[in-house]
Amino acid sequence: MSLVLLILIPLVAGTLSFLGKGTQAKMLALGSSLITAAISGWVAYQSMEGALSFQQAWQPLPGVSFSLYADGMASMLCLLSGIVMPVVFLSLWNNLPERPHAFLGLLLLSHAGLNGVFLAHDALLFYICWELALIPVYFLCSQWGGKNRIQVTLKFFLYTFAGSLILLAGIIYLASLNPGSSAYSWQSIVYVGKNLPAEIQHILFWILFIAFAIKMPVFPFHTWQPDTYEQSPTPVTIVLSALMVKMGLFAMLRWLFPVIPQAVAYWSDTVMVLCVIGIVYASLLAIVQKDLKRLIAYSSIAHMGLMCAAAFAGTQVGMHGLMVQMFNHGITITGLWIITYMIEHRYGTRDMSQLGGMAIVMPQMAIALVVLSFANIGLPLTNGFIGEFMLFHGIFQSSSPYHIGFMVVAGLGIILGAIYTLTMVQRTAFGNTVPLLSTKDMTWYESIGMAALLTLVVFLGVYPKPLLALTASAAQMLVP
Repeated sequence: MSLVLLILIPLVAGTLSFLGKGTQAKMLALGSSLITAAISGWVAYQSMEGALSFQQAWQPLPGVSFSLYADGMASMLCLLSGIVMPVVFLSLWNNLPERPHAFLGLLLLSHAGLNGVFLAHDALLFYICWELALIPVYFLCSQWGGKNRIQVTLKFFLYTFAGSLILLAGIIYLASLNPGSSAYSWQSIVYVGKNLPAEIQHILFWILFIAFAIKMPVFPFHTWQPDTYEQSPTPVTIVLSALMVKMGLFAMLRWLFPVIPQAVAYWSDTVMVLCVIGIVYASLLAIVQKDLKRLIAYSSIAHMGLMCAAAFAGTQVGMHGLMVQMFNHGITITGLWIITYMIEHRYGTRDMSQLGGMAIVMPQMAIALVVLSFANIGLPLTNGFIGEFMLFHGIFQSSSPYHIGFMVVAGLGIILGAIYTLTMVQRTAFGNTVPLLSTKDMTWYESIGMAALLTLVVFLGVYPKPLLALTASAAQMLVP
């Protein structure tokens, strides 16, 4: 039942939040997210001994069941969402937007959908949770976004709606090939997918891959992302960047790789070409950005490109590194977004040409920014190092005849990443002090959330064994 609670608690809390007032909704959001975090930690601990599962008949549709499954990969991602969401609510504590009960309620509903995506072992349940995670974000962006939110949200909606439609078409087709009492189960979908003729697998590959690539996003399906990240309220941007992009990667590993393995092997080089192009392209764009949000958005595209490339390298070490990096990237990017949120509220701008001197007037924020920036470029003894090392190792070990070229081009992302990240630190934390709206350093609620993130950055950089142990069996299942 602990798996059910990971979905039920944020779902009920989100629904109740719409009925409360600002303070009540705030307490409900933080309290329910902390309970969900505790349960996700327990599930992660239990899943080290073996996968957890729950299944219940689900009517009226035949062949559909309420089936949940938590192996190391799923429980790790639920743990990530369990950590990120309380930090998001803490960052909002004294900066709630208008109609806070609705804002927090939608965030909680999206949290329920995210956990459902990570745990679903039934294709239709997976799709329903996929939509439950996305739809609240659409309303959050359109109602509380920036001045260009309508155009940007429309673009976001068109991309995600197109991806959702083709995903649903692929699920229905696969389920129709094996009608019966378990047509939508993961086992049934994998069975029928593996036995499809090669030409059908190729078509299905692009149907499913594009649906998931839009969400990650992978070049050239990324164009919705920078604008959406820029115009969204920062708490929503955190959910999109730290959690929802992992939804696409997870879906690939759970619902693409095992289902149509022949097509995955055939198209792996093509996808890796797209990924390494995206790494360099996004990194170059990040270098020329002046807006902090857009810089971090392009940085995220580059990181996701590296993770996707390692996934298609087809090596166990690369797959293991991908799972580790999904968690570590989520922690690091959450911290960077929160620092950006603090900067915007204190300086009144995100334009780096108008920032500077933070280390003098707000040293705690500056220290946090430096540590998170080091983690973002994979400095040893930070959490970003071990996963990134394993990703490159996996690409190098790939059986692709172009594996050296892929690794060299992807390696440019490290150099370019250091350039734009350290430039951001220099322009923001150092230099001449500029006028501020407020010189107040981190508040108590910001300090609690940031301390939790920085502790994980350092702890998992020095001692990554718990995370490696949690995800090892899932990596072995995907690449025996």
